[in-house]
Amino acid sequence: MMSPQATTAGDAELYAVRDVPVFQNRMFDSEAEAKACRRGDVVLVQDLNTGLVFNRAFDAERMQYDGAYQNEQAMSSAFQRHLGDVASVIATHFAGQSLIEVGCGKGYFLEVLQAAGWQISGMDPTYEGDNPAIVKEYFAEGSGRRAQGIVLRHVLEHVEDPVAFLARIRDANGGSGKIYIEVPCFDWICAHKTWFDIFYEHVNYFRLADFHGMFGRVDAAGRLFGEQYLYVVADLATLRAPRLADRVRFPPDFLRTVESHASRLRRRKSPVAVWGGASKGVLFTLFMERAGATVDAVVDANPAKQGKYLPATGHVVRSPEHASRAFADETEILVMNSNYLNEIREMTGGRFSYRTIDNAGV
Repeated sequence: MMSPQATTAGDAELYAVRDVPVFQNRMFDSEAEAKACRRGDVVLVQDLNTGLVFNRAFDAERMQYDGAYQNEQAMSSAFQRHLGDVASVIATHFAGQSLIEVGCGKGYFLEVLQAAGWQISGMDPTYEGDNPAIVKEYFAEGSGRRAQGIVLRHVLEHVEDPVAFLARIRDANGGSGKIYIEVPCFDWICAHKTWFDIFYEHVNYFRLADFHGMFGRVDAAGRLFGEQYLYVVADLATLRAPRLADRVRFPPDFLRTVESHASRLRRRKSPVAVWGGASKGVLFTLFMERAGATVDAVVDANPAKQGKYLPATGHVVRSPEHASRAFADETEILVMNSNYLNEIREMTGGRFSYRTIDNAGV
């Protein structure tokens, strides 16, 4: 699955994996449909002009988001604490300003800010609710909407040419305003060797240095959610084309834990369940299947995922209540995201053994 680093047409190849689901968070109604999901390749490269990291094999035409796409995390108390941290950053840097959340999804975070008294509207063509503050369209010139601040959470990693996308947001907002951007942290992925955090839905992978290259003025930057996410508060008017500052030092043993996990699972006699039916769990179960290892069950707290089937492997997703009631005491729970370990242990009464997966590479 790993390819050697090579330079081609102005970019350096870092990593490649073939035939993965194009949507890790799209759920299916049957095992057969899930196993027949649309797939694509990931060929991760660093652009040697801009320094940005992206999937050279990405095809935007494959990406058609609909109601079967489920990635809501807000039912987790750990994730709600993270959203509180985000709200605190926004309160510090956008106090008294009007806001637009671009790509607000199902509107949960927007409504958190609304409840706190913010003047905020949202724009997302896939929104399914009835909040009158959210418009079901893209934020673009001609939309007739502007604000002093823009919130862009977990959108930029999904779009081709992120600098051009930010330029469209700047222009739609009259060429000015501050922006809060939040994305997964590529440095964290590399340091922890979390191969299950590189997948087709995310075309871009960012480092804090990338945003300092994109903006002439950065008011704040840092990491959140156990350092898995990074954020930046920047002046949209200072957006610019970045230039390569340093080469990514991609770990040569990035996939080292694939075989160690698979070998342990092949030897284990008692049941094994993956807790986390989103991107991490999808890639983990797929890589284990390819390595000849068995995962017996998948659990997720999102009700919209429960009873549905994961892409590629076709595992049915069970609820935490089902796990607590039906799983044998000797079941090992593989926690895909260590941020959720304590609440998973509490949810299940501590009656299983628990192993976090995302710190195994450190």
